[in-house]
This record gives sequence, C-alpha cells and structure tokens, in this order.
Amino acid sequence: MTRRAAYVPQGVIPAVLLPFHEDLSIDEQAFRAHLRDVASAEGLSAITVNAHSTEVASCSFDEQRRVLAIARDEIGARLPIVNGVYAEGSLEAARIAKMAEEGGAAALLVFPPGPFTLGQRPEMAVEHFRRIAGASDLPLIVFQYPVAGGQGYPLATLLKIAESVPQVCAIKDWCASPQLHERQIRALQSLAPPVNVLTTHSSWLLGSLVLGCKGLLSGSGSVIAELQAKLFRAVRANDLETAKEISDRIWPTAEVFYSEPWVDMHNRMKEALVLLGKLPCAAVRPPLVKIPQAEIERIRAALVAAGLLDRAGRALKAA
Repeated sequence: MTRRAAYVPQGVIPAVLLPFHEDLSIDEQAFRAHLRDVASAEGLSAITVNAHSTEVASCSFDEQRRVLAIARDEIGARLPIVNGVYAEGSLEAARIAKMAEEGGAAALLVFPPGPFTLGQRPEMAVEHFRRIAGASDLPLIVFQYPVAGGQGYPLATLLKIAESVPQVCAIKDWCASPQLHERQIRALQSLAPPVNVLTTHSSWLLGSLVLGCKGLLSGSGSVIAELQAKLFRAVRANDLETAKEISDRIWPTAEVFYSEPWVDMHNRMKEALVLLGKLPCAAVRPPLVKIPQAEIERIRAALVAAGLLDRAGRALKAA
C-alpha cells in the first residue's frame, strides 16, 4: 500500500470553491489564491476538490484532472487532498478514481450514483464501491445523502459497504436527521477498524460535533475554515463555553449559506468571498445563475455579524 493510502480522513477538511472567469472558463490564478487562503487556516487536516463546492457536475473529466493538479501543485506539500468521485455509473467512477490516485490525491470522496434516486439494493451500493476500490487503493469516504431522496444509504447498507470494502474508512454525513446522525456515529465509529463520521451538517454544526463526530467536511470551510477549526478544537477539548461563542459567530453565515434553495449554497459562498475581497468574480456555471442583489446584501450583513467584515466593507481576521 502506498504512503498516501495510509491517510485516515478526520479533523477539519474544507471543500474549496472553483472560481470562473465571466466566460465560465476556470480562473486558475484565482483558484490558486483561494487554495492558499483556505490552506493558511490553522488546524486543517486536508482540503477537498472536485466536489459540489467546485461545481463538479459542470466540469469535464479533463477539467477535474486539472483542478486536482493545481491543488496538488499549490498546497499538496502541506495538506492531503481529498478528490471527489462524481459519476452516474460505476465504470466512470472507477476511471475518475484511477485518475485521482495518479494525480496525487490522498483519499476519495464517493458521491452516490444518480440512478439511486429511483431506488437501490444493498448489493448495488456494494458493487459501486468495489468497482472504485478495484481501480485505486486510496481510502474511501462515503458521501451519505438524506435517505428520503433515494441516494442515501440505509444504515444496514452502510455497514455492509464497510464490511465488504475495507478501503472505506469514513463517511461524509449529510443524512439531515439528528437521530440517524447519532445512530450512524455510534454504529460506524464502534466498528473495528472504525469508520469515521465527518459531519457536513453545517447548518447545525455545534450540535452535530458534540455527538462525537471525528471531523467535518464542508463547503462553508471555503469561507470560514478558521472558525470551523477553532470550533472543532473547542468541542474536542470539552470547552462548551468557547464552542458556543464560536458557534454564535458561525450561525449568521450558516443562516444565509444554507437557506432555500440549497442548490445556491456554494453560489452564496462565492459571493461572500467577493465581498471579503478574496475572489475577483462570483461567476457560476449553468444551470446555476447569479443570486439577486438583495440576497447578496443579506450575505454582507451576515459577514458583518460574524465579525469577518466591517461595516465599511473591509475584511477582518477570524480572531
């Protein structure tokens, strides 16, 4: 097994954004600056690319390979890189997994196949992960969607995946149910070896972390990585008073980023980085479209409330 394959996903793992020019081509210069900015936050354990936050659904295979190459060149010497595997079918997922390993990724974040919205059987999910594991020896993170939408895996299926595919060592949990979230934490992290639960419940992050998650993997880390890292450290230290203070700062951003429709969450994060002077442009690829000015003003107010922006529009350090 390679040195990279020994990586165990845990801790604070921001999922970065992907800046575009107005003509919707990738803005490599802005992306490099964004990677450096996020990676400069103290206490991170990895960075994720080619995920929802980088609008992976609109990126070609070659663009995904280029995104990974830029990330490895810019921050690969400092932090492990988690690469998303987003594909409708298992054969394409395996092709992406092979590309990611060759490109220097340390782990793979495996999205559920789209056809699962029509229903799934446990053996389908296991076969999907077996195909990916057969193409790469990297550790696998299961992206757990809400079960009600069809793409989430019942807990029995998650346990079967973990039993059948030893490379599965973590889940990114977006089950959207506090009860199921806790049940998964207890069941998966008690396995031998354990399967770490990385929360992505950023709209209720403090409540999620105190249940015992081993980390968090979230697109809002593209904006508030430093606050997320401080919150995680406070929870791990059982310092509830400090954790609540940090959570109070995070809350205004969660309220605007994760409002309806959720499809705009990363669109809003791009606008936040423009307001903070960290991105030159908030362009998004269709079918996403620019959000209304009134919503941008709500984002501005949230950044002020979080102590990240002063009322004159100057960025502040997340002290």
